[in-house]
Amino acid sequence: MPDYTSLAARIASLTEGETDDVALMATLACELHHSDDRFDWTGFYRVTEPGLLKIGPYQGGHGCLKIPFDKGVCGAAARSGQTQLVADVDAFPGHIACASSTRSELVIPVRNGAGAVIGVLDIDSDQPDAFTEEDAMRLEEILTRVFTTAP
Repeated sequence: MPDYTSLAARIASLTEGETDDVALMATLACELHHSDDRFDWTGFYRVTEPGLLKIGPYQGGHGCLKIPFDKGVCGAAARSGQTQLVADVDAFPGHIACASSTRSELVIPVRNGAGAVIGVLDIDSDQPDAFTEEDAMRLEEILTRVFTTAP
């Protein structure tokens, strides 16, 4: 598990004063991906039109280009506005296999300062049951600080 205190401080320093969502997403994807060996694919899907996510900045192999809100783990997070912690992706109804190596997944909605969901952070692992409630909570805190408190 990463040292979330150190990671949050590093991300805060790197993103200070930045207001562009894509630049913020790119920086977070890089920092998060390299912070933990469990993170096999780390990236963002952006809400580009009602009910549709499109690939954003990421680290790892290719991701799906488009994900409707009514499909998969990312769609469930965007649709519900709730973090999705999935220990076994094969047991998740309607899971979209963007990579056959994915065994577990953590998807967290990304909100702007007005509270609107602007995308999701998607972290995949090639290990089953790789993520914990603490991972979800600490990453939610980082996302809130970066995307809702931007100037």
